[in-house]
Amino acid sequence: MLGKTAGGLFWMFRYLERSEYVARLVEAGLRLSLTRPHAAGDEWASVVDTAGVRAAYLEKNEAFDPAGVVDFLLREKDSASSVLSCITAARTNARMVRTALTREVWEATNECWMAVSAALQRKVGERELPDVLNVIRQQSAQVRGALHGTMLRNDIYDFARIGTFIERADNTARILDVKYYVLLPSAMPVGSTFDNVQWDNILRSVSAHRSFRHVHSGETNAAAIADFLILDRRMPRSLAFCYGKINDNLSYLQNDYGERHACHAIAEDTFSELRSLNTTSIFERGLHEYIAEFITRNNALGLRIEADYRFIE
Repeated sequence: MLGKTAGGLFWMFRYLERSEYVARLVEAGLRLSLTRPHAAGDEWASVVDTAGVRAAYLEKNEAFDPAGVVDFLLREKDSASSVLSCITAARTNARMVRTALTREVWEATNECWMAVSAALQRKVGERELPDVLNVIRQQSAQVRGALHGTMLRNDIYDFARIGTFIERADNTARILDVKYYVLLPSAMPVGSTFDNVQWDNILRSVSAHRSFRHVHSGETNAAAIADFLILDRRMPRSLAFCYGKINDNLSYLQNDYGERHACHAIAEDTFSELRSLNTTSIFERGLHEYIAEFITRNNALGLRIEADYRFIE
């Protein structure tokens, strides 16, 4: 496969996953701000920080008010991280690799772009926001469903899946970081009622509330939720699950092409560490410190994959 085609598939599905992540981040901010209405501005500021768009946001806005943050994260055309920009970029990449996709995947992608563009045609009001966020999540899920149901399991599928899980791992890590490091004041007692409400909202923002209750029938607490979202390989958005899938698809590429690259070793080392860790060792190191290091390593892996498979030739 041409490196340009591989890169188009990789980034098409990264952008789709990112659009859903931003929608989930907005939902997390909304839920968390409702638990602290007196400090809503701080909550929304931390959401902007976690999305990595503080400088760009402050160029166009003076304060971190809910309406301004939501509009920027969903609709800002000058921000590459807004939902609208991500969906447009995903469709642009899909057009570039159109001949590598089944008709169903292309049509689902095009429908996703049309539906989300229509939903974000104008500013989203507070009452409309939950429905709009649901549209974004559902549309990206339909593209993934078309991929799973119609695509041949070859290198095309592998690059699409690797892009999905590189982005998803980054997203889950950042949502965790919003909760534990940025949104939770250092003086707030861990394990308090407020602390547990925040953790519960984070579970809901990654669609993990019901599955967590199924696995952990006891009280919600930081250690159990961190274990679930970082180390539980049954949870589709956990870091360990993502790296299991990244390793699988990189292994398939290695077998198909008969070549092993540096990215294979990086992915294997990260997955091996995730399998050997426990929550005690993570919290002893510091959850924020661990997540920050993970995000750096995950980004490095994405860049290494781009170089090893010559996305830019």
